[in-house]
Amino acid sequence: MKAWIGLLAVLMIAVAATFDSTSRSDGTKVYVLGDAVQDFKLKNVDGRMVSLSDYKNGKGVIMVFTTNHCPFSKAYEERMMMLDRKYAAQGFPLIAIQPNDPSAYAEDSFENMKMRAQEKNYSFPYLSDETQAVAHAFGANRTPEVFVLKRTGDRFTIEYTGAIDDSPQTASTVKRRFVEEAVDNLLVGRPVVTTTTKAIGCAIKWKSM
Repeated sequence: MKAWIGLLAVLMIAVAATFDSTSRSDGTKVYVLGDAVQDFKLKNVDGRMVSLSDYKNGKGVIMVFTTNHCPFSKAYEERMMMLDRKYAAQGFPLIAIQPNDPSAYAEDSFENMKMRAQEKNYSFPYLSDETQAVAHAFGANRTPEVFVLKRTGDRFTIEYTGAIDDSPQTASTVKRRFVEEAVDNLLVGRPVVTTTTKAIGCAIKWKSM
């Protein structure tokens, strides 16, 4: 009987470990909700290198994988700017990351990223994930796709992932503002209620292996 109990305990631990994180086919870990993420450093459109650790004095970050060519990203552009205006001063600035292989769409090249940021006067960094390593680590699949990270000490943990809101085409029909709900809760020390939603957008264009 004790042997069966011991075997059951081992199996339960194995199952728990399976749901604790996920991995890609090459064995690399993909973050899940609650994970502490590793620091990264990417090139901004102004030529500076920007790291997640640069935000260690804030309360967290709103990280959005987005891109130039995608019509869904374009539809959300003003809302992304609004999020940064609303929350940067409260310790939750927005960081935009372009994950696409620019050979798939010339509009997503670094030069065009710079032009877009200047044209729209982005108040937030627009970073190039040239190797796509950051997008792979977060398990991002769409643009736009959001990850809200909370800072605790030197750690940034994933508290929300998914869509900005429930209206991927027009801001006028928004009923649920998922990112705002998440950040508002975190700012007052409450847990995020809706932690995951489905990101609606363009599929990330991955580089061929």
